[in-house]
Amino acid sequence: MKYAFSKTLNEDYDQLITRLEAALKNIGFGIVSTIHLDKTFKEKLGVDYKRYTILGACNPNFAIEVLGLEEQLGVLLPCNVVVIEQAEGKVEVAAMDPAEIIKQIGNERLTEIACKISEKLNVLIQDL
Repeated sequence: MKYAFSKTLNEDYDQLITRLEAALKNIGFGIVSTIHLDKTFKEKLGVDYKRYTILGACNPNFAIEVLGLEEQLGVLLPCNVVVIEQAEGKVEVAAMDPAEIIKQIGNERLTEIACKISEKLNVLIQDL
């Protein structure tokens, strides 16, 4: 099962995050959480890890609609977008594919909405 869209770019890590946040905002997604896994691993485990940031992206219009169809769907929210430093100057961006995950639920209306979200996230990733 393919569960994410991804693309690797030759770009500065921090500049890419800034650009990604703006791109998400342009398609109606706000960032509701930011987790710097590398910093968390260092602080909590004393382990060095490559730069790895998880952006919790949420489109409130989609969120209210899907929660009206499946109240427990909040366990899959927000849509996570990750930024991973793969090598000096090489940064991977990946976003979850909601349609692939949601279709397992078997709710046709929910799957239609998830497909719309997937399309937006896939286009965003490919256009970076």
